[in-house]
Amino acid sequence: MVADKLKFYTGLGMLALFIIMMAVIFSPIFSGQNGLQYLDELYNSLSKGSAYFIPDLREDISDYIGTSIDVSIEMKTVEQAEQTALLYQEAGADVVTSEAEIEVNGDLGQILGTSLDDADSMYYNDAETIEDKYGYDARQVLYNWWVSLEEMNNALEDDDMFAGAKVVTSVNQKGIEPAYNYYGIEAESVSHRIGIVIFSLAFYVIYTIWYGFALMYLVEGLGLKIRQMFPFRFVARVKLS
Repeated sequence: MVADKLKFYTGLGMLALFIIMMAVIFSPIFSGQNGLQYLDELYNSLSKGSAYFIPDLREDISDYIGTSIDVSIEMKTVEQAEQTALLYQEAGADVVTSEAEIEVNGDLGQILGTSLDDADSMYYNDAETIEDKYGYDARQVLYNWWVSLEEMNNALEDDDMFAGAKVVTSVNQKGIEPAYNYYGIEAESVSHRIGIVIFSLAFYVIYTIWYGFALMYLVEGLGLKIRQMFPFRFVARVKLS
């Protein structure tokens, strides 16, 4: 039975509007996308715009130009080892493959510089440059860089080259990974989309609060109180010794 018609029908109307808005959000009216897809693409673009660390990484690796390394890298398959060997040969290293293992003797700075060149092309969605260079899929190239640099990091740590291992990890995490994960997404600056960003965040907050008030008015309109809905009392008892 309705105890307070004003609150009940206010809550019912707010809940109905909430459902209508949800239907609109899940409709493909935003350039063929629904609201969630549109905002997901928007925030991916904005996050990509703030994940470009390659210029800083180039400065970091400059100290390692001329640093020779001789490491063994274990890949997952023979095919992947052969593909990865091409990357290190492009970087001027001497490479010997044996099954899925690669022996690399080269300049650490030049190797990391070549990996960043490929990451830079991938970041700007230029897969063609990478595929022309190595003759196979650009995403696989970046993946091979990532796996081999992980292996190189372990090998350098085993050789007590901890500073070199640290910069290898930094290149992997801040250069290779973002380029691979954001491939195909156009980077945008928050300042260029500040209006839609503020609107989407404000709408999310208001929409959530709106739903809470709708339920509250419905419950109060039915005459229900918190004590009636949760009649149990929880009392903390402390025993003093």
